[in-house]
Amino acid sequence: MRKLDGRPQVVAHRGASADLAEHTLAAYVKALDDGAEGFECDVRLTADGHLVCVHDRNLRRVAGNAGLVSTMTLEQLNQFDFGSWKNPWAELDDEAPDVTADQRQVLTLRTLLEIARDYHRPIDLAIETKHPTRYAGLIERKVVQLLAEFGWAGTDSPARIMSFSPVALTRIQKHAPQLEVVLLTDNAYSWRLSSGVLAPGWIAGPGIDLLRANPRLGERLKRRRRRIHVWTVNTPEDLDLCLSLGVEAIITDRPRDTIKRLGELGP
Repeated sequence: MRKLDGRPQVVAHRGASADLAEHTLAAYVKALDDGAEGFECDVRLTADGHLVCVHDRNLRRVAGNAGLVSTMTLEQLNQFDFGSWKNPWAELDDEAPDVTADQRQVLTLRTLLEIARDYHRPIDLAIETKHPTRYAGLIERKVVQLLAEFGWAGTDSPARIMSFSPVALTRIQKHAPQLEVVLLTDNAYSWRLSSGVLAPGWIAGPGIDLLRANPRLGERLKRRRRRIHVWTVNTPEDLDLCLSLGVEAIITDRPRDTIKRLGELGP
């Protein structure tokens, strides 16, 4: 991970997802325009072995279809519109901008890596593998293989792998011991369970709701000098909380607003 002097890294949650449909090419391009220093994405495996950036196990929320990502091929997924749900009344609004192809099509992880590789400034990647899944550990193996194609499976990789599953992160470190990993957690109970398996060097990834509800947790992590990456930070108050805890990376739906706020606060 590229560390910044004096402030956290700003990571775009599924792209600039407050403004454009999540996990679309357009959302990530906008995140770059907004100054994001990293991309966050969720990855699932298709029936024909492609890694795609989709959060939910089915397409009901983002494409209006009950089908499971894991049972479909990439070609089948390409038939769906992943962008129109963000503005369902666009066809009735003469002033609404047209929804372009890069706002509609499913995004592959390969394409996202290519965007990060080819951009004129460094971009980090926070890649979350989704579990449970019918393919178990195959998704971690595929992610590492793809990163290796880009030369990003070693010490200097701009990518880090996140998961709510400690088992998944253990698999990642088996395949690529030098990759950084982030253990995600969203409630106090799961944190008590997972903190016992938080291996040395693993990064803590609490949700902002968890930190707000359990102030002592953040302070404890800070005292123990544990690296902290927090999701999803969208308000000035939550950003201030993260800054008070020395958080290393902030995952946000609003990278432009977050960067502006950090600039106003100064070094």
